[in-house]
Amino acid sequence: QVYLVESGGGLVQAGGSLRLSCTASGSIDRIVAMGWYRQDPGNQRDLIAEITTSGSTDYANSIKDRFTISRDHTKNTVYLQMNSLKPEDTAVYVCRADIGAPYAYWGQGTQVTVSS
Repeated sequence: QVYLVESGGGLVQAGGSLRLSCTASGSIDRIVAMGWYRQDPGNQRDLIAEITTSGSTDYANSIKDRFTISRDHTKNTVYLQMNSLKPEDTAVYVCRADIGAPYAYWGQGTQVTVSS
């Protein structure tokens, strides 16, 4: 079992920044990659950033050059630095830990609201 706890969401004006954190606990040695997803009101989740245990990263085109995913092994934490936020970035951001397809664990999500 892997447990994920997100934090760092909130309300910010357009152009501002936020940093989200996702801390993993439990069977963390099984994790092969972690990612951040955006969840819409219909609960559809889209991957926006991912980082593997080897440090490789991948980003959705919609947030490339504005968001950066990183990790701190000592804290078992993955971060999503979000800069130049836009109102369309408003969503619930959910952390996911992959332990080998098709198995994964999800966090509870954190709300990000960007005002215009």
